[in-house]
Amino acid sequence: MVKLIHTLADHGDDVNCCAFSFSLLATCSLDKTIRLYSLRDFTELPHSPLKFHTYAVHCCCFSPSGHILASCSTDGTTVLWNTENGQMLAVMEQPSGSPVRVCQFSPDSTCLASGAADGTVVLWNAQSYKLYRCGSVKDGSLAACAFSPNGSFFVTGSSCGDLTVWDDKMRCLHSEKAHDLGITCCDFSSQPVSDGEQGLQFFRLASCGQDCQVKIWIVSFTHILGFELKYKSTLSGHCAPVLACAFSHDGQMLVSGYVTTCAFAPNTLLLATGSMDKTVNIWQFDLETLCQARSTEHQLKQFTEDWSEEDVSTWLCAQDLKDLVGIFKMNNIDGKELLNLTKESLADDLKIESLGLRSKVLRKIEELRTKVKSLSSGIPDEFICPITRELMKDPVIASEPSPCWVILGYTLTSDGYSYEKEAMENWISKKKRTSPMTNLVLPSAVLTPNRTLKMAINRWLETHQK
Repeated sequence: MVKLIHTLADHGDDVNCCAFSFSLLATCSLDKTIRLYSLRDFTELPHSPLKFHTYAVHCCCFSPSGHILASCSTDGTTVLWNTENGQMLAVMEQPSGSPVRVCQFSPDSTCLASGAADGTVVLWNAQSYKLYRCGSVKDGSLAACAFSPNGSFFVTGSSCGDLTVWDDKMRCLHSEKAHDLGITCCDFSSQPVSDGEQGLQFFRLASCGQDCQVKIWIVSFTHILGFELKYKSTLSGHCAPVLACAFSHDGQMLVSGYVTTCAFAPNTLLLATGSMDKTVNIWQFDLETLCQARSTEHQLKQFTEDWSEEDVSTWLCAQDLKDLVGIFKMNNIDGKELLNLTKESLADDLKIESLGLRSKVLRKIEELRTKVKSLSSGIPDEFICPITRELMKDPVIASEPSPCWVILGYTLTSDGYSYEKEAMENWISKKKRTSPMTNLVLPSAVLTPNRTLKMAINRWLETHQK
């Protein structure tokens, strides 16, 4: 269970952000202040509140060591504070002078990113307090920022709904529309989904927005293979804009809600939430809840197979297939029936006339089956072929390399998925070069070995198949 154990009501206006170190909780507010509390008894420190900003403070974050706190404000500044005595260490002015909405330390504490209302993003040297690099997004103001756990890149989210990915040299690696009505927050799970050779790691990223949705993405980046971001799923259930989301420190839990901010403590089972009611609530999880979160994969499998008709309807809406809810209800499609649907049953039994709509439904069901199979076997989802739904032995990508991208270390893939070589060759010969996952025509029939993925699979096999 989760229970409310403490409420902090010291701010005089909306609470915009809260952050934990190993021993402290920091909160900031529209009232222009930052407050610091001890995690021992939630008493406010003698040198709190911290005052300098002349307008609302939008975000605060601790350095990984917890010795430095950063805060940013509408006044266009990002300030660094000594958490032991409240002394101001540096005032860093956004070059454009625009209100700063978000700030975030890199995992190694060498850099601090700050994003502003005019779309500018700055990387500061956290030791010299000097500007290192700067850039900007095409449209909108920046409202979210998160560094990958290995620090090789970071993600920003804008009010236009774009996720933009930057490397540690401030080069834009990728930009993608993620939420229709604007992104409000994003966060990385600290635990990689899987490990591979040559430093290849897959990380889970959560984003939320004004469209009432939470989306899960799988992200990978190496200087050899380049960057890849894959949409994985949408978590539905919210009926209002989702303003905040956060992974627990061990990556086993994700919280999201219609609160202005939320944060997990790094070493205790505590969650802090802040709101427009000027308060910060501290919640405590018991060990039973934590154990339940750690067995999420097993539960997800059972949950999918045990879906009710209403659960299937919710899933359809999350996949942008809400027009089919009536048909599925009329035919009493529950979780087991959903997983057993075929191309023929969609056409003959459910009478879905549109070929494109049948293909979309079948593709979504295939993705669900793949997830269930990978969870039941313990095999990482990225190692499963979307066609055979088996562990890949010889993974390939259908690609059309571009010389300029190869020089930069990127591979331009036509649909973003890897497949078992034999299965993909058969697919292309029978389906006339259409993507098994997107149903779009592939620009090339060339199959390129995904050697790094193959090494990652072999390494996983050595560890798990003894």
